[in-house]
Amino acid sequence: MRQVFLDTETTGLAAAQGDRIVEIGLVEMLNRRLTGRTLHHYLNPGRPSHPDALKVHGLTDEFLVDKPPFERIVDEVIAFVAEAEVVIHNAEFDLGFLDAELARLGRSRFAAQVGRVVDSLRLAREIYPGKGNSLDALCRRLEVDNSGRELHGALLDAGLLAEVYLRMTRGQGALVIDATQRGNAADAARTLDLSSYELPLIAADADELSAHAAILDELDNASGGKTVWRTLETPSAQGAPARDGIIDG
Repeated sequence: MRQVFLDTETTGLAAAQGDRIVEIGLVEMLNRRLTGRTLHHYLNPGRPSHPDALKVHGLTDEFLVDKPPFERIVDEVIAFVAEAEVVIHNAEFDLGFLDAELARLGRSRFAAQVGRVVDSLRLAREIYPGKGNSLDALCRRLEVDNSGRELHGALLDAGLLAEVYLRMTRGQGALVIDATQRGNAADAARTLDLSSYELPLIAADADELSAHAAILDELDNASGGKTVWRTLETPSAQGAPARDGIIDG
């Protein structure tokens, strides 16, 4: 399976009010292995960043003035994500900006041009309900090193998200499990011979039988004599050894 982890930085929080993308970063993964392929662009948004946004990403208007506009890199982005599963943290936010940029160019919505979109924030909330699930919080929880993240950066954050996603969806620290190891483990499970093992049958003692009978009496009283257990014909009720080590009182 081919996955692409995507992140953007923007001039502000409101795509519907004209805020634009100033940076986009994408990291490719194939069959849960990082391939080393990435795509990264700084973009000239044609408008200044809000001061609060500037504090987050640090990309000044002077730095972005000679960078390409989104329309010059759109084909490269769409080619990179084509038919892939695209993983985005808080996908609604990034998709809003991507769709706004695409709409300006008369293009289809982003989700219509990829295999599917996965919101890793929604997934994290399902796995860790009631806990902080920002990318920084997940890095701390899953022991992903984000010490270089003094400011948000699209390519850096996409790479961190890839590591977080792997650990979050596998439940272990290693980035990858070798496919051969997985196959060998599955083969071993299918061929394991249990015929040489003898499972012990443990019979209930007198005290346990008495306690069991008392519980059945209570159930009888509560159900009007409809306790299912006592309607079953078991070998032990006919004087045979108890099945699975259970003796009916």
